[in-house]
Amino acid sequence: NMNKGNYTAVTEFFLVGLSHSQGLQFALYVLCLVMYLVILLGNSMLIIISILDPRLHTPMYFFLGNLSFLDICYTSSFIPEMLIIVMSERKSISFLGCALQMVISLGLGSTECILLAVMAYDRYVAICNPLKYTIIMNKGLCAQMAAWTWIAGFLISLVQTVLALINPFCGNIIEHFVCEILALLKLTCGDISLNVLIITIGSFVVLIPPLLLIFFSYIFIISTILRINSSEGRKKTFSTCSAHLTVVILFYGSALFMYMKPKSKDINTSDQLIALSYGVITPLMNPIIYSLRNKEVKDAMQKFLIRNLYFKKI
Repeated sequence: NMNKGNYTAVTEFFLVGLSHSQGLQFALYVLCLVMYLVILLGNSMLIIISILDPRLHTPMYFFLGNLSFLDICYTSSFIPEMLIIVMSERKSISFLGCALQMVISLGLGSTECILLAVMAYDRYVAICNPLKYTIIMNKGLCAQMAAWTWIAGFLISLVQTVLALINPFCGNIIEHFVCEILALLKLTCGDISLNVLIITIGSFVVLIPPLLLIFFSYIFIISTILRINSSEGRKKTFSTCSAHLTVVILFYGSALFMYMKPKSKDINTSDQLIALSYGVITPLMNPIIYSLRNKEVKDAMQKFLIRNLYFKKI
């Protein structure tokens, strides 16, 4: 017999992030719409060229395609809904909608951490064990690694989300513009120490082992590069991983920046904007970084654009 205190069964939540400022909301709407379209375009282009260009049929670009697909799904899990809510009067999202948004965005965020580690391992094998690279990183292993990356990310997210949503809620107004797990937990009436523990363990699992794997991969990669005699050879070898390293620094840098800030009890505007930029910046920058820092992607992109834009005019 459950004690029916002052909590009721919640069927919907109200996302009231930034709703106190009309001007800020409109600016946010325009900015997010533009960024979302750029993310869709840039990442779709990366996926298309890595499929169409036979030179890009390698493990590195297979994982890069996964990363681009992941970024499209990740931003699609909350930006369209957010754009609707920002512009609507009611600002409500159904309980199920909120649950789905949370599972998907948490799952994809976790998957990205693990995927970046898998990509570092791929670069490690390519540079430190080049003769056995095609044998080690065969199609079967790549497919398995990619699949397990997604499965692990979603299992971690599912546990966190289910445990957050079975709590009794004392209110349904979320001080955020997306269903974010920490903002949601502020509404629960009961004891959330288990949730905090699970989220901490989840964050640890998703951040620390991948970071260590990336760190050690790059120690081996750099020591191998330093042993190359010609400076031209060193530069050429390093150029294959400079894009990945840039993405890693951007992704983990913004994640650490977000988690290391002093936590205040009430979520303020700057926290919400930082959370949003964290969710949007990496998906936005990945295609740009890979197009600028990676010669093969740059060449394939130019070939694709010339073939499709130039020949259409003739």
